[in-house]
Amino acid sequence: MKHPHRHRRRRALLSAVTAAVALAGAGLTTLAADNAEAATARQVEALDRGVASVHTGSGNLISWRWLATDPDGVAFNVYRAGTKVNATPITGSTNYFHEGAPSHADYTVRAVVGGTEQGDSVHAVQLRTGYKDVPLTPPAGGTTPDGVSYTYEANDASVADLDGDGALDFVLKWQPTNAKDNSQSGYTGNTIVDGITLDGTRLWRIDLGRNIRSGAHYTQFQAYDYDGDGQAEVAMKTADGTKDGTGAVIGSASADHRNSSGYVLSGPEYLTMFNGRTGKAMGTVDYVPARGTVSSWGDSYGNRVDRFLAGTAYLDGSRPSLIMARGYYTRSVIAAWDWRGGAFTRRWTFDTNSSTNAGKGYDGQGNHSLSVADVDADGRDEIVYGAMTVDDNGSGLWTTRLGHGDAGHVGDLDPSRAGLEYFKVSEDSSKPGSWMADARTGSVLWQTASGADNGRGVAADVYAGSAGAEAWSASDTTLRSATGASLGRKPSSSNFLSWWDGDPVRELLDGTRVDKYGTSSDTRLLTGSGVSANNGTKSTPVLSGDILGDWREEVVWRTSTNTALRIYATPHQTTTRITTLLHDTQYRTALAWQNTGYNQPPHPSFFIGDRMPTAPRPTVYTP
Repeated sequence: MKHPHRHRRRRALLSAVTAAVALAGAGLTTLAADNAEAATARQVEALDRGVASVHTGSGNLISWRWLATDPDGVAFNVYRAGTKVNATPITGSTNYFHEGAPSHADYTVRAVVGGTEQGDSVHAVQLRTGYKDVPLTPPAGGTTPDGVSYTYEANDASVADLDGDGALDFVLKWQPTNAKDNSQSGYTGNTIVDGITLDGTRLWRIDLGRNIRSGAHYTQFQAYDYDGDGQAEVAMKTADGTKDGTGAVIGSASADHRNSSGYVLSGPEYLTMFNGRTGKAMGTVDYVPARGTVSSWGDSYGNRVDRFLAGTAYLDGSRPSLIMARGYYTRSVIAAWDWRGGAFTRRWTFDTNSSTNAGKGYDGQGNHSLSVADVDADGRDEIVYGAMTVDDNGSGLWTTRLGHGDAGHVGDLDPSRAGLEYFKVSEDSSKPGSWMADARTGSVLWQTASGADNGRGVAADVYAGSAGAEAWSASDTTLRSATGASLGRKPSSSNFLSWWDGDPVRELLDGTRVDKYGTSSDTRLLTGSGVSANNGTKSTPVLSGDILGDWREEVVWRTSTNTALRIYATPHQTTTRITTLLHDTQYRTALAWQNTGYNQPPHPSFFIGDRMPTAPRPTVYTP
């Protein structure tokens, strides 16, 4: 397979700037390559080595992060309780199997740079039974005004370094058992959000209060280091009665804006930035856009007015901005915010009803989630909102006018062609059931027949027998190649993804299991023990992504008792070496938006799969 031009360019660029990735302070450096194109280093987390030790019957698999700030030629040694266990420095991967070792063995890793061994890493997180439990304390349940009692379930989570120690922490949304889809009337319990370290220490608890309804479409939270101080902030929509992590109340503590159907269709709406370490509300502004007239969003009872999406994007190519949005069935409004110096500044607002955008086919094109990617290769991120994309400057980039859908996937799905691709399914039975487009232009490359509300769709390289990614969906009868050709039997699930085993072909994640695709049947690789999936028929994990160890992905489920987050990590060795996906900002922002709406799996900015070229190394700096 030919190496895509984009990958060659990135590698050439990086080789010219190896010494420039560790930039001091807030100063940004623009790096030139071939005098034709420049790339700006992007701010990423200053992560520790993230060492993990996964016990199997015959020993421990130790794996760790290859950081973007490490040199290309770095090697590693593995130590158990201060004694080196590998014979020669490890260069071909970032994992090592220690045969015969007990589950409680204590490991560290030391980088070797230019032949000189560096200091010890953090001690390994031990997954002694193949998983690690992070203890939880569920909020107390309650009773709604109409006499319905409820308890709490651990729902969606994100990860970010909340306290600046180099380790990722969890931001977890607790959802009451009477949470509602927007189409359903009735009161709900309050939505609760916790900040939790990997050992289960609760840093804070935020109670969004009675004036934020609970359900998949109401609270989309973002956890990211927006101001570059080395500690993540947490942003979400708030209202009268929201109580921050210090107990302080936003707005009026006594206000109750719920109507007799349980909807909140009046009263102020806010956007708040919380301190990641303490949960303190640091800044609150009016939510943009305001709800205005409820019926202007598509119905009068409160369904479509409260459809919210959120994300994080590098709109200037260097530093992250917060994306907060409302609406996708009719009018859609996207607001971009910077958090700098302890204050919000609105960068731009995209409104399908504005005089600039009205009549151009941007209305009604939103998905139940969004994606963030640099689709036009200008170094700055775009917002892929569904069947339309908004440019980094807040102007419309393209729309296919193919309408709303439940799932979308942006990545280098076809490495034989330049740029990124976008695969999407459609809810409108009069539109193509699914389609693949050039992510830069929206030009549709291929599509499947119309005639169904196609609720699920996935694109990833799950089959080594076809070049690039494959795509499949609920209403299509076949697995398709990157160019749309039929490949025969489609996978048994159309939900989530995980890089789990040792090869770079991706696996299927659905419910509480991980399977490997096969042309005749799928093979079970993991069945979660004592855990439950989230979000009803969506059957998604609390979180899945590269959060520990090497580039493969961990899966986090809630225990069925809601007393722990159970983290599973792969026990399989790999000979593939890739920089931690946490330092690929398309993938990292995908982890941030994974909780938004109907959760979708993350994709990096480059192709990972069978016969993949050498993975590019990101151009980044840490605060």
